Amino acid sequence: MDKKLHSVSPESGPNSNLDLTPQLAQSSSAFLFEPKNIVPFETALGWQKNFLKNLIEEPFSPQAVWLLEHFSCFTMGRGSDKKNLLFEENNSPLPVFSIERGGEVTHHMPGQIVGYLVLNLSLHKKDLSWYLRQLEQVLIDVLDLLGIEGKRVDGLTGVWCEDKKVGSIGIGCKRWVTQHGFSLNVDCDLIGFEKIIPCGLDKVKVGKLSDWIPGIKVCDVTPLLRESVKRRFKLKWERINQSL
Repeated sequence: MDKKLHSVSPESGPNSNLDLTPQLAQSSSAFLFEPKNIVPFETALGWQKNFLKNLIEEPFSPQAVWLLEHFSCFTMGRGSDKKNLLFEENNSPLPVFSIERGGEVTHHMPGQIVGYLVLNLSLHKKDLSWYLRQLEQVLIDVLDLLGIEGKRVDGLTGVWCEDKKVGSIGIGCKRWVTQHGFSLNVDCDLIGFEKIIPCGLDKVKVGKLSDWIPGIKVCDVTPLLRESVKRRFKLKWERINQSL
């Protein structure tokens, strides 16, 4: 998707009281993968591509969701501006991946939960703005369960707590099959964000959940995300795989 998709604004402003109810009453099936080990970015990208290809060829085959952590790296969306890299490209402190999603450069690292969703929007709603708002609401619902107020910001995509961005979203979509998804900073080291202009937003402050809940860990948040994704998209898990 192009960069513009990353910043589709909510129709009703930054609050979460939007009509975000999925359109189909019946649930659809999806495989759920929760790897125990940290996953190289390129490995997870390959997993997504395989499921996306299968869903395009067989639209009613199972969808897939991953909740995982990555080794430290930077990713750049299609059309990202390299001026948002605050280092020489041939002298990067971390691996840089250019990928097929909307949005600008972001940073992944251990202690951050990344959610990848390969969904057939024909089974949900064929509307990318709706889908972005759904992903935001997944994160806002989890934060609410943790007693933290998550909010939207007019004209931008993502989730903020107070004045800090804690959740980022960038998607790709081909023939209404999605890939990529969201990231949520839990207890990660944020120093890598100093090497980039996150999401192309100059002077943005980046936060993590442990700023509000000291001692919180990824294992505390992953089950909440699992249920929030399931509820928001009315999914039925085919299998929970934690051994990858």
